[in-house]
Amino acid sequence: MTTQQPRHSEPSANNELGDLLRGMLFGCKVLSENTQLIVGQPSLQLDNLITAPDRAPVVVEAEYEASGTGESDAKSRLGLPVVNEIHDIEAAIALRYPDTVRFADDLRSALAAAHLTYAVFYDDDDKTRFPETGWLEGSVSDLADLIRLVSVPQKAVNAAADALEDGIDKAATVLNRMAESRPNISATIARLLGMADVTQTRRMASAILANALVFHERIAGMHHGVNNLELVCGSDVANPKSATLSAWATILDINYWSIFAIARDILTQLPAGEASQVLNVLRNTAEEFGATGVNNAHDLTGRIFQRLIADRKYLATFYTLPASAALLARLAVSKMDGVAWADPEAIGSLRIGDFACGTGALLSAVYDQIAARHERAGGDPSTIHKTMMEEVLYGCDVMPSAIHITGSTLSGAYPDVDFGQSRLYTLAYGRQADYTVKTGSLELLQSSAAQTLFNTSDPAMQTGSVGEQTASQVIADIRDEAFDLIIMNPPFTSATSFIGVSDKVNNPVFAAFGASKTDQTEMGNRTNQLGKGSCYHGNAGIASAFAALAHKKLQPGGVLALVLPLSVASGLSWQGFRNMLANDYTDLQILSIAGNGDEISFSSDTGMGECLVVARKLKPGETGTRAIFASLLARPGGFAESAALSQAMVASKNVRSIEDGPYGGTAISIGETAAGELLSTPFVSGGSSWGGVRLKDCSLAQTAYSLTRGQVGLPSVPTTFLLSTAPLSTVAQLGLVDRDINGPAPRGPFDKLAPSPTSTYPALWNHDAKKETRLVCAPDSELRARPGMETKAVSVWRTASRSHLNRDFRFNSQSLSATLTERATIGGVSWPNVIFSDARLDYAFVVWSNSTLGLLAYWWHSNKQQDGRGRTTIRAAETLNVLDFTALTDAQLLTAESIFADIQHLEFKPAYLADADPTRALLDRRVVCDLLGFDQEIYRAVRLLSAKWCAEPSVHGGKARPKSAKFVA
Repeated sequence: MTTQQPRHSEPSANNELGDLLRGMLFGCKVLSENTQLIVGQPSLQLDNLITAPDRAPVVVEAEYEASGTGESDAKSRLGLPVVNEIHDIEAAIALRYPDTVRFADDLRSALAAAHLTYAVFYDDDDKTRFPETGWLEGSVSDLADLIRLVSVPQKAVNAAADALEDGIDKAATVLNRMAESRPNISATIARLLGMADVTQTRRMASAILANALVFHERIAGMHHGVNNLELVCGSDVANPKSATLSAWATILDINYWSIFAIARDILTQLPAGEASQVLNVLRNTAEEFGATGVNNAHDLTGRIFQRLIADRKYLATFYTLPASAALLARLAVSKMDGVAWADPEAIGSLRIGDFACGTGALLSAVYDQIAARHERAGGDPSTIHKTMMEEVLYGCDVMPSAIHITGSTLSGAYPDVDFGQSRLYTLAYGRQADYTVKTGSLELLQSSAAQTLFNTSDPAMQTGSVGEQTASQVIADIRDEAFDLIIMNPPFTSATSFIGVSDKVNNPVFAAFGASKTDQTEMGNRTNQLGKGSCYHGNAGIASAFAALAHKKLQPGGVLALVLPLSVASGLSWQGFRNMLANDYTDLQILSIAGNGDEISFSSDTGMGECLVVARKLKPGETGTRAIFASLLARPGGFAESAALSQAMVASKNVRSIEDGPYGGTAISIGETAAGELLSTPFVSGGSSWGGVRLKDCSLAQTAYSLTRGQVGLPSVPTTFLLSTAPLSTVAQLGLVDRDINGPAPRGPFDKLAPSPTSTYPALWNHDAKKETRLVCAPDSELRARPGMETKAVSVWRTASRSHLNRDFRFNSQSLSATLTERATIGGVSWPNVIFSDARLDYAFVVWSNSTLGLLAYWWHSNKQQDGRGRTTIRAAETLNVLDFTALTDAQLLTAESIFADIQHLEFKPAYLADADPTRALLDRRVVCDLLGFDQEIYRAVRLLSAKWCAEPSVHGGKARPKSAKFVA
């Protein structure tokens, strides 16, 4: 038997690979099997070296799978200086060709169709490998995508960011001194920005000037009459302010309106002395920035400006992290059916919008994906820039500074390509000159046109700052059902977000820009009017109004891509949104993060859980498909990781279903590193809650889901068992919300006082975890009827009960999901009443709720937006799935009371230690075996379930387990 002989050597494959890459990386120079490339090592031969202006060189060292030198060769190239390149090699890719290439008849065809494996090494202290173990997998096109991502000169980017921030701080110091001596000028600049006259605003003004100077230096020499900064505002220039304004007038005649209009207005206001100081500082900054060799397209502008934007407390706009933006954009663009990416006209016909664009991170990420797809299809991405800016990309915001940043970031992709009027709008917000109120982008809920505050791209119609007009108002024409993709990270604030609210705020959603309480009320009323008949709900927050707006503007077949608070998964106020998706969308993906701390959000500084929602709007005649939930172990840490995650999700087929039993989801891996799980779920009308978020182990979801269906599957048990369950509202009545008890008169009839042992109206109101470790809890307050409201007080008292449900369950510090009181007691904020018609059901309720099965049901149903915490509302608790207590026999009810009597004096550990809690283990045994009549196999499976549940990050919240916490079987 003869062995098949290889037909193609590695150098042959490398040369062919280089030729394929040239067709996918426009403007890049690809050198294959060359020497004379490395400074000081002329004889060193590289397999493939890819270089491009403003980028760091990338080397690809390849081998056939049977060899073993690719990784060591790749690592040895890191840090090497390349002839005639500014940057050293910061990334090297080790590539393995499959044998299908080695033995192919047609090398080029085989390589173009090959399934490649590769890993990238970075030039950092540890020579980091991505992935840590194993290999990435993909085509030559995927390899080209990775090369583009890792060619960003990260060391220079970091140096440029440091230089820019340092310069902004120094310039802001000048403006702060000016504010003390010339407060009227400082106030005028603040008004130009639509912001309060505070230190933060002066830093923002400095940042806008710095950004303009950086961009000025970048385009100097590209256009006639645009000189470099040394000639415009250098130390030898007699009047740098006048010369700079003159130069900027020339630039504005070309365009770049979004960048220079506001900067010009700020500089115009500065006195000559302060202007000279600021220009001197920021000229040096711009030159230092330019010396790093970094262009302005690496998201520096957005990252830095985000730290400076005021009113985030009320607007609640948080910067989408670059890697998160890339992940969302990749998933969204992958759903855009039928686009001929090689065709500039096809791309030019697209319409993509972000109606809360902030710093433009998401629009920039989508632009990057479209440009990359066009490039990999053989196109020159610079040729689509004009159309992208003029026709394709729509961005709206209420902050002038945000539109400046968005315009800067998008324009900076190809600064030497001119364009006309863009589609970036600052929309009217708050009280207007005609005494009406406007709500920014939300005005588009009732119309295809909205009045803009100004348009930063059309000098014939508007100037660049607040309140300065040269012509009639610009009308933003944003038609219904006209967009192919809408991508947003909308504000999250809700009308009931009372944290940090002052006496000047009655509706935090509209408290920005110093709006009066009257303005806030009118804006809230207007939004309610605009949002009628849509998925908008005031308690869900303004994000639900933006979701309704996106739905209105998307055409059939268009893609919806949103960053939303994790409360969207279970909040009753988000039910309309979930129902809208179920009825009108298909190909739905929901991404959440199972981690803890900052790792549970896709944005910076939110401190709360978020999710990514991506779906495609149904076309006529289409029907919806199942939803895919992706639970990531951590948010993506970089662009390469985002690419790998999105590629893994898009490529996943036959995703395991939530109905499949407790076997877990379909693994998402990057190389050999687990990155999360995918789970397929049915998606039905009605807006039912999404339980499949923030899951480290999807088998818990499968057990919890089966629990709601009465056929329970447990880990390690080969068959399901029957268990009758029901929504809580069908077996009990829920009590009153606390505002109906002691809210402002005439709503609440009671005043809340300190507890008294002889109280007529005792109340269990707040949490005290140290006192809530046994099944019976003592009242912590006394209620006293208000004068004249005695009759209503008696009516409210009729809702008192012994059973109480935990509304705000901190799994990592509290022990109980439900409790009993010795006598009937009113439930307050934390412990609302659960009222049973038969007193015997109280015992069954409290022992079930605190068993592992009860804890799982509570957790599955609750809002897991915050670490180690499950929250619900009284309305939401009505659909909490519990044991059907009304179906229990008299003997079972007697057993439940006996279990309660035996355990009521025992201490429970915090719920996150349920697996190590002997009391919880005893309760599980009694509930499973004595009350429900199952055998030891089921009991052992429930204890395993307990251990799995306690390992969930959403349960322990990152809190360390005591060393003494050992599993109790």
